[in-house]
Amino acid sequence: MNYTDFKVTEDVKLKLYKSMLKPRMVEEKMLILLRQGKISKWFSGIGQEAISVGVTTALKEDEYILPMHRNLGVFTTREIPLYRLFAQWQGKASGFTQGRDRSFHFGTQDFKIIGMISHLGPQLGVADGIALAHKLKKEKKVTAVFTGEGATSEGDFHEALNVAAVWELPVLFCVENNGYGLSTPTNEQFKCDNIADKGVGYGMESHIIDGNNILEVYFKVAHLVRDMRINPRPILLEFKTFRMRGHEEASGTKYVPQELLDTWAAKDPLENFTTYLIGENLLTPESIAAYKTEIQVEIDEHLRIAFAEDTIKPNETIELGDVYQNFDYKEVRPSKFITKIRLVDAISEGLRQAMKKFDNLVIMGQDVAEYGGVFKITDGFVNDFGKERVRNTPICESAIVSASMGLSINGMKAVMEMQFADFASSGFNPIVNYLAKSYYRWGENADVVIRMPCGGGVAAGPFHSQTNEAWFTKTPGLKVVYPAFPYDAKGLLATSIEDPNPVLFFEHKGLYR
Repeated sequence: MNYTDFKVTEDVKLKLYKSMLKPRMVEEKMLILLRQGKISKWFSGIGQEAISVGVTTALKEDEYILPMHRNLGVFTTREIPLYRLFAQWQGKASGFTQGRDRSFHFGTQDFKIIGMISHLGPQLGVADGIALAHKLKKEKKVTAVFTGEGATSEGDFHEALNVAAVWELPVLFCVENNGYGLSTPTNEQFKCDNIADKGVGYGMESHIIDGNNILEVYFKVAHLVRDMRINPRPILLEFKTFRMRGHEEASGTKYVPQELLDTWAAKDPLENFTTYLIGENLLTPESIAAYKTEIQVEIDEHLRIAFAEDTIKPNETIELGDVYQNFDYKEVRPSKFITKIRLVDAISEGLRQAMKKFDNLVIMGQDVAEYGGVFKITDGFVNDFGKERVRNTPICESAIVSASMGLSINGMKAVMEMQFADFASSGFNPIVNYLAKSYYRWGENADVVIRMPCGGGVAAGPFHSQTNEAWFTKTPGLKVVYPAFPYDAKGLLATSIEDPNPVLFFEHKGLYR
């Protein structure tokens, strides 16, 4: 493994070494606790630490990272107190999900880490939204998002890359190509030689990096993100690595040929880097032992804290109270001057009023800009508010729902127009699994309104006439609004936009005019 090509200071080399050693030692302890039944599951990243550590070290602490369940090095490099991670995996209250999820499906704004969901693809679009917010606020920051080679087959991957390319968003798409999606090898997942080749189709810069070489990961990523902050654009990175253990511990690795495991074991990023540092006289057996003792003391101390914490006692009031963020509704009395307008105009006025009130509000949707939307509700908005805040989108409902969530995460508000409510089926997953559940899971609200033109009676056929609110009224975490009169429509839309929770705002087309 070649380390000499990358000019990195001695201090940084030692920092990278310790940053890789720590998650390795934490994992080794967690595997023992798993066998003892003290944690319930584990997704091992042993052998892949260089990617998480290298990328996180190259980013600034106030830049968002969206990791996955094999990226423990992201969490430890951001120096989250270990007892909180241990409590998370034990289902204790001082974790991040109130015991509702004992895995890496969580995030924390305190450390600028945004949690994944089991449906892997949507977090790529969320990264788009976070990066868009940075760009709109003229903040020179990069957003890094992780995924595996398996998720590159999902539609969300392609949608998110396309949006990022079209909007020139500073997103670092980090694909860990670790050989297998659970038991399915890469040659059964895609035909191109490299995942990085997919970047060409989106007009996107892409690179292949040795994911087991910590200096290559850090050096190349640090160089790229410095330039991305000045010249915003997305970059696709394929990290070549390997998963040395099962998808999760219960699945094992019997499907992997032993010679392949042996080949990659010889490329272990920590062991090879340790050997290199010893050769450079930066490590000695004594200093290695001292580093390990220091980390082991920290692990043991924080485990004692986590084990001593009481288990959570289920409380129905708390559980129901955490489904929605509290909304401090303030009534606004109408003026005495009332005019008679159509429902379509009331919605347009309500939206315009909100755009004036909230300068952090962004409208997104197909044809909503110069064209004014297919129902002309946003006609003239571009002239009044500009193309940055009234954004035409590619035809990719899932990525735009996810991007709306990303805007909310980064302190903005989003109104997405689903051109027809029927098309929500193409964005169903992020609506019901990301927007709806994030607040309950780890306290991250979704300040998002999705406008849903719906309904029949206009001879539009079965794909433009559905009244599909029933898809969503049974999903905890969502609010569904369906006005019948202009007065209600304007007031309810204004309130929906002020509400920090996700709202699906249904508009019956037959009532528009």
